[in-house]
Amino acid sequence: MTTDATYPDPGARAVRDRLVAVRAAMARDGVDALVLRPSPDFRFLGGRGAGFLVVTMDEVAEAGDPAPYVPDDARRVGVDPEMRVRELFGLAIEAELVPAAAVLEPLRLRKLPGEVDAVSRAARAAEAVLDGAGELAWFGATERAMAARLRALLLETGCEEVLSVRVAAGEHTARPGHLPGGRVINPGDALLVSLCGRWDGYCAEVARVFAVAEPPEDFEAMYSVVLAAHHAALRSVRPGVPADEVAAAVADVIDGSGYGRFAAPCAGRGVGLGHDEGPRLRPGDDTVLAAGMTLCVEPAIYVPDLFGARLADVAACTGEAATVLTTSPHTLRVLDH
Repeated sequence: MTTDATYPDPGARAVRDRLVAVRAAMARDGVDALVLRPSPDFRFLGGRGAGFLVVTMDEVAEAGDPAPYVPDDARRVGVDPEMRVRELFGLAIEAELVPAAAVLEPLRLRKLPGEVDAVSRAARAAEAVLDGAGELAWFGATERAMAARLRALLLETGCEEVLSVRVAAGEHTARPGHLPGGRVINPGDALLVSLCGRWDGYCAEVARVFAVAEPPEDFEAMYSVVLAAHHAALRSVRPGVPADEVAAAVADVIDGSGYGRFAAPCAGRGVGLGHDEGPRLRPGDDTVLAAGMTLCVEPAIYVPDLFGARLADVAACTGEAATVLTTSPHTLRVLDH
């Protein structure tokens, strides 16, 4: 068992401060305990092992079996969204189970300077690999083979974990979430590549678009719209602006181009201990951006069976504007071998 007073440095003060805020939120929501498995929420509150973290109003315990540390009189218990069914049944408690995210997600939105720096390192590592894409041999390789090569290169930068590598060629660039497969990359293909890695526990994703030998017909015109939408989003990201206002800036550009029906429904999301956090840059999310938030800004257009383009950069809300943590140019690069 680990009590509040025994968290070792580094990060002990941050964890203690978080626990104060978490307990205030628990009291507000009538939550008597949190049970977390290894996950972003688990790491946020100092979890380090492979067991469970239990937070109550009086103590913090990290153990293989969380049930003994949940108070017998607990009425509402917040559970990790990543918990498995058998783990939930294993608690063997009669309390009402509610999502722990309701307590923790708002507290994870804003990052400390050290956290922003870790996100920045993850972003720069992914960007460095993508900047070197022109040195790789793409002609005749498969999506899967190039994804494996990029994964190895990202690990070589010092990233502790690679969360995702996406390589989509030709018509596959029009498929959101496409997983690399056996398709051969040929001259004349559009190419969409994204990398997401973890550095010091924090995540960032960067995506770039290429053309192999030469761009497909009409691709450059569509890409120019994505690029304009990307710039509009970054100009809109600043403290005090609602998340859906950033999404609206992206929609104005894409709708005005005639590609509106092909636009991705979400123009970005928060990143941090998790690769997909709040706020979401989409209609209906009225979360007000604040200093310390880190966002993956990623407008995209997907034209079915033809091609698509997605640009992803990471930006931090700082002061009165956004600081873009990635610096490589967005010009459409043509891969020549």
